Amino acid sequence: MTAPALVALAVGPLDARTARTVRDIASATKRMRPDLRIEAAFTAGAKPPLDRVVSSLAGRGYDEVVVVPLLVTSTEQTQLSVVAAIDQAGLVNPGVRISPGEVIGADAGLLGVLDVRMRTALRLARVRELDAVVLAATGTTDARVNAAIARLARLWSVHHHLPTSIAFADTSPPSTGEAVREWRRQGKRHVAVGSLFITAGPHADRATELALEAGACAVSAPLGEHEAVSRLIVARYAVGALELVPV
Repeated sequence: MTAPALVALAVGPLDARTARTVRDIASATKRMRPDLRIEAAFTAGAKPPLDRVVSSLAGRGYDEVVVVPLLVTSTEQTQLSVVAAIDQAGLVNPGVRISPGEVIGADAGLLGVLDVRMRTALRLARVRELDAVVLAATGTTDARVNAAIARLARLWSVHHHLPTSIAFADTSPPSTGEAVREWRRQGKRHVAVGSLFITAGPHADRATELALEAGACAVSAPLGEHEAVSRLIVARYAVGALELVPV
């Protein structure tokens, strides 16, 4: 029996940086799990769209697919985008069962990736000390998700013995600029921002822009390709694959 295929789905506005990162993540996950068929797909008009990827998989004999959105947090807009993409793929491929996997989520396993990206940002900015850090993510109206982000920030704070706050990259307050200014108002002169985004894009770019305008000494790059990210993708895939098992 063939295991379901895994499709890593990039959601939202995309550019060349995003597409390259998503393909790198898919390739890294393939290296981790060479026994699985793993593909990348995109929403928002980027290619290839999910329905085309599922059609290609169906042509190779796959009749079950698990879709894992490459998101740390999920907003109402991104949820609608994922549902629309899966519905379209199902209409085009009625013989394929498609299971929507959970988003990657604000998992503690991402803290190691954050550390790697932050060390790089501090080195490039020639920063040797920090007074406070801000964890930047996409805002959501889901209180449970926001609580998970706050928990991650607390863990990061304890690990580095630094005061830590959270900020959001869309309309949800506080913005990264507001968070950095608040720390500076309290006398913290060296404030860095950790980017809790999987890929570059409008949200990550806006978070970086506002943070630097407010006086942040460094902003880390998005999480991108990393073994920990691939492990979480496979974990979400495993749960989605179970949903396809007949009860």
